[in-house]
Amino acid sequence: MLKHSTRRWLAGLGVAGALVAASASPASAEDTDVELGVYFSDLTVAAGSDGKFESPILSASEPVTVFGLTARFDYRDFAGKVQIKSEFESECSSPEAGVLVCTDPFEHDLDDWGSGYFNVAVVPTAEAKDGDAGKLKVTVSAKGLAPVSHTSQIRIGEGVDLAGGNEVEVSAAPGGRFTAPIVLGNAGQTTAKGAVAVFDNDYSIRADKRHSNCTYEDGYLRTCRFSDEVAPGAVHSGSLAYQLGEDTYAPGRDYGYYNWMTVAEFEDFSKYLTDNGYSVGEPGDGAALSLSAPNVRARSSQVDINPENNWSGMEVTVTGKNGTDLGAVGDSVKGKAGERVTATVGFRNNGPATLDYQRGWSSVTYMEVAVPEGTTVVDAPDECMPVKGDDRGEPGEPGARTYFCYAQPFLKAGDAETFEFGLRIDKVVADATGTVDINIPCQCDGGFYADLKPANDTAKLLVNATGGQGGGDGDGDGDGGTLPITGESTGLIAGIGGLLLVAGVGGYVVTKRRRTRFVA
Repeated sequence: MLKHSTRRWLAGLGVAGALVAASASPASAEDTDVELGVYFSDLTVAAGSDGKFESPILSASEPVTVFGLTARFDYRDFAGKVQIKSEFESECSSPEAGVLVCTDPFEHDLDDWGSGYFNVAVVPTAEAKDGDAGKLKVTVSAKGLAPVSHTSQIRIGEGVDLAGGNEVEVSAAPGGRFTAPIVLGNAGQTTAKGAVAVFDNDYSIRADKRHSNCTYEDGYLRTCRFSDEVAPGAVHSGSLAYQLGEDTYAPGRDYGYYNWMTVAEFEDFSKYLTDNGYSVGEPGDGAALSLSAPNVRARSSQVDINPENNWSGMEVTVTGKNGTDLGAVGDSVKGKAGERVTATVGFRNNGPATLDYQRGWSSVTYMEVAVPEGTTVVDAPDECMPVKGDDRGEPGEPGARTYFCYAQPFLKAGDAETFEFGLRIDKVVADATGTVDINIPCQCDGGFYADLKPANDTAKLLVNATGGQGGGDGDGDGDGGTLPITGESTGLIAGIGGLLLVAGVGGYVVTKRRRTRFVA
């Protein structure tokens, strides 16, 4: 179970319901050779505390619907020091001391990203003391699928209460520099021996200095580690230098957060990232960032007993004007009657500003595709749904005349997002013309309605064109030719919260595999 501070830290990073609805339908276990996957993070809990909630992350080698999902928690190696209890006792039983078995009678969809299931509490016993450690083996199985296991480490530590500072408000224009405080407090009764700040900053917020005790990736601040001893009631502070990207949308607002972890908790988190193929970046080459108190080097397996107050954040008011021109991307295809062709349509961000809706994980725009006469859609993208009056059909449903499509929550200036439609040519119609319209109104989150050049929000989708007609490349009036596939998007989720999202920690769902492409 994620604490409030973690939810706040990851605010908006779960997938919006509309994007979840636009995912592919998984196959059943009986129809595939799918392999299950399970991961349970290393965990440090405080002696004498109520423990922590954690969920195994379950995945599959390909999207699949499973039945009879069962998780076996074997902690006999550490049974005298911890107890593992289910959040839902009716689903679980304990056949012997140090073993908990949970079974879910409902069907569940799994994919290769992973989601959290079987939330359990890891609670220290009265005999547990700082420094104790043991193993937990989690084994997951489902009907028709082979079981799979993962072993993690459980540690007992000393409880402390790290605290962040107040949220701050700053302002800057695109490309402008600013500073923001970093505050580490101790709201508990035990001296905190070191701490690590983990950052989740929006795409536009770049680091302006690279400190040796902080880590960075692609210009973004990821973490800062301090060895300060912070006495009960004490507050230490420093200052961080930032710069907004030149492609920041303006006027607008961007947000940044950091969350404090104890040294032991960050070790657990780092192992989780490493095991799942992610990095917190590389240390900077500048002077160390210091807080307003002398450093005292110390080590302990400490655990934060009140994560509610660990976070702090900033709101950046972006001044000036720096807008965006989204241009529709059409296509022109040819074929004989009975043939199947692939039409690639979408939209390009002509800049100058990048569109970043990752904080709320909503679509940067909504698109409508009208199918040309004489053709039938036999393969539609998963994020596109038939338009049926005021209603929508199923994601990826073939055979419609008009489709409404969702997009990703991020599109860098200069990049494009495209969607592939498989068309069957039922009969040859010269210059059969469909349309691609973007910035379609939608009673939902996201969308873009302040386009710098609305004239190029429509492009043509042509089948068997004559006279050199083109579909439009998103740069001008919609008649400039089709879009070449030249590369992948360089847009990344900027913060560590994004790494949590990508890896699927804590049961957060991420977008399924998509049949769209980013092109540069």
